[in-house]
Amino acid sequence: MKSILSKLFVVALVFCSIFSVNAQITLHTIGDSTMANYDESTSDIRGWGMMFQQFFNSGVTVNNRAKNGASSKSFYMEAPYWTTVKQQIKSGDYVIIQFAHNDEKNGGLDGGTDPANPINGSDYRGTNPQTTYKDYLRKYIDETRALNATPILATSMCRKYFSGGTITRKGLHDLGPDFSLPATDHTYDYPYAMREVATEKGVQLIDLTTLTKTLVESYGDAASTAQLYVSADSTHPTALLGTLTARLCAQEMVKQNILASNINTSTDVLINPANCDFGDAYTGQTLTKEVTITGFDLQPAAGTFNLSVDNGFLIAANKTDTFNSSITMNYTGGNLAFTKFYISATQPVGGNKTGTLTVTNGSVTKTIPLTANFITLTGGTEVNLIWGLTTNDTYVLQGPAIAVDQSHTGMSVQSYAAPSGTATIWPVGSGYDTTRKTQRNEPPGGSWPAGEIDEVSTRYTQFGISPAAGTELNVDLISLYVGGAGGNGMRCRISYSTDDFVTTSVVGELTSMTSNTMYAVSKIPVLKIPYGKTLKVRVYPWYNTASATTGKRICLSDVRIHGVALPATSLGTDDFLKSQLKWTVKDGFIKIENAPENSKIRIYDLTGKQVLKPTIISNHTGVELPKTKGVYIGKVESEESVKTIKFLVP
Repeated sequence: MKSILSKLFVVALVFCSIFSVNAQITLHTIGDSTMANYDESTSDIRGWGMMFQQFFNSGVTVNNRAKNGASSKSFYMEAPYWTTVKQQIKSGDYVIIQFAHNDEKNGGLDGGTDPANPINGSDYRGTNPQTTYKDYLRKYIDETRALNATPILATSMCRKYFSGGTITRKGLHDLGPDFSLPATDHTYDYPYAMREVATEKGVQLIDLTTLTKTLVESYGDAASTAQLYVSADSTHPTALLGTLTARLCAQEMVKQNILASNINTSTDVLINPANCDFGDAYTGQTLTKEVTITGFDLQPAAGTFNLSVDNGFLIAANKTDTFNSSITMNYTGGNLAFTKFYISATQPVGGNKTGTLTVTNGSVTKTIPLTANFITLTGGTEVNLIWGLTTNDTYVLQGPAIAVDQSHTGMSVQSYAAPSGTATIWPVGSGYDTTRKTQRNEPPGGSWPAGEIDEVSTRYTQFGISPAAGTELNVDLISLYVGGAGGNGMRCRISYSTDDFVTTSVVGELTSMTSNTMYAVSKIPVLKIPYGKTLKVRVYPWYNTASATTGKRICLSDVRIHGVALPATSLGTDDFLKSQLKWTVKDGFIKIENAPENSKIRIYDLTGKQVLKPTIISNHTGVELPKTKGVYIGKVESEESVKTIKFLVP
């Protein structure tokens, strides 16, 4: 009997081992704008997290959740970010944690914990590297381990701050020079603080600060400016630097035996993305995808690569070139320099479109699958919503939909006036002249902080739309005019989301704006909004200035959302949730069971006042309730449905 049990144990162990080996691992990456995803059509920045997947085999999927403007504190505190990442983490996963760039906002001082009321008017994202910064790193580590996943710390990639041929201490995220501290003093040194936490918590650390310092210094100041960093600043990586940083991280992971068997150590040809998915488009619309290629230690040492696509996909070396079925790339010295090229797809009828990119020099051949989905939008009722923003924030709505009033967070309307009374420049075709008024917006007190090079998650103006009852809204255009008044430093990013910015898409990004000039920004999204959901569009402004400044405004005009309303395939009734949703109120928390993943709850009192903003439902800890006793209304929202519940806070 003992022998039989032993054999059964061995069989079970082997089975479990096979299951473990074949289990899909997700590598979650959290951090700031140097790691984040970018829309290739609106920005030339490429966060290294979006270039990471090419270095892993099919056993690892990279889930890049890095967020523009995030610090270790803000990413943890603000609902759409760490809370939702944790819901995606499963046992056996890995989490790379990289923060510092925005933790430095207050020069090494803490900015408090309330975004609306930072300490002494400072940027609340700022953290002290010896206290708050370390505390949040510990939180990420502990909470990752609690989910049976593995945390990895990564110091931030360096900034291009040269002194001679060397990156300065500040470029390495050590703010000691600002306090005239000697090089041996690490009081305001973020990478040093992270290394101390790694030792304290027994966590492996990837020193990207040092690795990228060596890389950037090898290029030198001029070449780094031309090739590695975008022209707008000395922080954000180009596609080349994003790829090289991702490669450095992967190589260091191999050295430290972190997912080493899943990392692509091939030294011939690397192509990103490894699966070229164009996503959805409307029939007749042309989609263009950026692809990168690099080759190392090639045989023969000199030759030509032929890159070809099939089934109606087209390829070009540059966006402005004529697209054809193939292009060629020459190489010498055994290496193919990092190169970008472009593939386009279009289709006159609805349905999936598939093809293959083939790359070969006769000795090495690589293939990349190409996929796109085309949708035919017919019938329905036109919906057109527009905020003119010439004298007030009222809107004009045509068609079956519900407009969401414009709102401001961390901003207010300064006036309705032309950016310049005599010299405003409007885009050709707008039909507007210098007398056209716009909505001019500014932060409280009119002061723009110094040193901002990216969006601030707590400063934006928002517009929105929801489908009317019994319909679903197919959005096919988001557009607006945007400009700056009072100076050339205005910048902005326009984004949209249907899940309160847990996931975000970009309408447009302006990293260079001439004062008193209005720019046309538009996006044709393929976006279906079911009844019960809301599309929100946000304009995130910042002003590129070395010192705090006033008298600068971001100007908005003609914000438009257009689409077609069709009868809803699911009317958004309670049918999905009615038989499954359960809730209990205990010890100041409401615990909701059987809610679909990423569901949110909003809570209102009986007067209709919202007392809890949309909050992700946690099946583990529940959602904290208001302190005041009484009857409350909860609105539970999921992708599939919306349900209203009533409960008592005793």
